[in-house]
Amino acid sequence: MEIAIIAHDGKKADMVQFIMEHKQLLKAKGINLISTGTTGSKVEAAGLTVHRYLSGPLGGDAQIAARVAERKTGMVIFFRDPLEKHPHEPDIFMLMRLCDVYNVPLATNPATAALLIKSV
Repeated sequence: MEIAIIAHDGKKADMVQFIMEHKQLLKAKGINLISTGTTGSKVEAAGLTVHRYLSGPLGGDAQIAARVAERKTGMVIFFRDPLEKHPHEPDIFMLMRLCDVYNVPLATNPATAALLIKSV
């Protein structure tokens, strides 16, 4: 299974912590992680392998949305920062819409992500 991980700047530390807490489960289940560029580099620095796409504002969200539409990505964990504006909001909404269209589980906070990860 392929899981996409994305985090806005204010949530990147939360994402790294979340992934580290679930590292053994991810490895045991053979989960392939994909990510937008900067989030992926932070997770790699913590010792996990991640296939990185472009940074979100440079098209990474759109690249991951395409993988959802192609049915290659089976889950998206996107720790969004709802208190900040983001110049790439249209790409974010497209990704979220495609998760709904293709019935792909989407978590936007650690509590929901934990429930989804435990169901893998």
